[in-house]
Amino acid sequence: MSQQFDFDVIIIGSGAAGLSAALHLPTTLDVALLAKAPHEEQSSYWAQGGISAVLEPDDSIEQHTRDTLEAGAGLCDPAVVEFVARNGRECIEWLADLGMPFSRDRQEVSRSGYHLTREGGHSRRRVVHAADATGKALQQTLEAHVGERDNVRVFDQHVAIDLIRNERRCVGLYALNLDKQRVDAFGARQVILATGGASKVYLYTSNPDGSTGDGIAMAWRAGCRVANMEFNQFHPTCLYHPEAKSFLISEAVRGEGGRLLLPNGERFMPRFDERAELAPRDIVARAIDHEMKRIGSDCVYLDISHKSRAFIKAHFPTIFKRCLEFDIDMTRQPIPVVPAAHYTCGGVVVDLDGHTDLANLYAVGEVACTGLHGANRMASNSLLECLVFSRAAARSIAAEIELDAARPRLARWDESQVTDSDEDIVVSHNWDELRRFMWDYVGIVRTDKRLARALHRSELLKSEINEYYGNYKVSADLLELRNLVVVAELIIRSALARRESRGLHFTLDYPERDDRFLAPTLLDPRDRVEPAKLVSI
Repeated sequence: MSQQFDFDVIIIGSGAAGLSAALHLPTTLDVALLAKAPHEEQSSYWAQGGISAVLEPDDSIEQHTRDTLEAGAGLCDPAVVEFVARNGRECIEWLADLGMPFSRDRQEVSRSGYHLTREGGHSRRRVVHAADATGKALQQTLEAHVGERDNVRVFDQHVAIDLIRNERRCVGLYALNLDKQRVDAFGARQVILATGGASKVYLYTSNPDGSTGDGIAMAWRAGCRVANMEFNQFHPTCLYHPEAKSFLISEAVRGEGGRLLLPNGERFMPRFDERAELAPRDIVARAIDHEMKRIGSDCVYLDISHKSRAFIKAHFPTIFKRCLEFDIDMTRQPIPVVPAAHYTCGGVVVDLDGHTDLANLYAVGEVACTGLHGANRMASNSLLECLVFSRAAARSIAAEIELDAARPRLARWDESQVTDSDEDIVVSHNWDELRRFMWDYVGIVRTDKRLARALHRSELLKSEINEYYGNYKVSADLLELRNLVVVAELIIRSALARRESRGLHFTLDYPERDDRFLAPTLLDPRDRVEPAKLVSI
């Protein structure tokens, strides 16, 4: 039988954003942290490059801000960019105090003592890292400290279904307990969405399987606006191998001198941008896509074999080891690579404290659209954004939470009108169809015709999925599919609304920038109402 749990704060998501928020909240608050999957299935865990922050005398907040604004192609919010850049050093110091094992500068060139690397879009070396496994080190560091908090209870294997609202106030959520196969109600005074992005909407992605846009879809159904969903970042270099699944080759490889080559060994990036391999990701991804289509190749190659074996193994131990598993020795030969969906630059609209449009609901990390990334995320700004906004949201909650407010009694989840599914093939088929048409029609290069086809398919799928959802007991796959089809439609409608090419959105019908569109793409569910789970209280 389903249960109701009550907490002061519920955090949905256990990646860097969710864990950081839990650590910044006062220990006097009862906190629940809902984890859909183990830590190795979090996007944060697989972040390789690092965290950008101004730490050296030859760098400045102003320069970091300028670099980010340029990468964002005119759509970043300057105030947000400056706010994030200014808080970078303090975030690094906080992590260092927690014991984060950052790579140090052995040659003592760096004043800060950290080894700093440079990635695409950055004009300075400002990326702090832990070798080439920064996300893993960050996740493990944060998890260790959360595990020591008596006020934080972690609910593993819980998939959020829908937010519960009373008028314009979030009062909790329903979640599927995968172990017990039951749906429980979670009441809360404040809720934080930290569910990550939606790159699993594409057939090829660098993200783990759980990146299904859950928070974006739930917030949309609950009445929150979303913004800039057309800007999906495709990482230029994922390992191309039939057995490798989705393994990222860090941008730091290019930052340390890696060169992109055609199968015949010709270097091609200088033909597309004067910054060559260090151009922003949207430019590099489109260049690779163009060359692959031009010559009919399945991949291109990333070569850093001109560096010493000792240098490569010291800087990229994880990538080196992973490539060797597929008989690719990156110290002797180039790595086959292809672009893959990597990061959702848009998301739930929030302010500088992470507030959404719904009272008592916050969003932090990749699920949110803060105004930092604009039309294209600059490398290694994402983990920084997680850290800055998680702290801001926690501080806001500490100041605003009303501990003397009555806890609502939530309605139990009603399964009296549904049955066990005997047609799971419908879910698996729709999963595949959705991700394939998004890759084919709403990928790196778009047209109005392709987008119209994708919209038609998404509407048909949404109707079919909603009918299925209404008749059968929920499962993790069904819930994720239900969220993905919502996100797919938001991406498509946003792309159709932007009749220009800017940043990560490139369309052959409007190949140039048009400053009549120099504003975020906002979608409001009040214009296209899709009812959330409403509960009478």
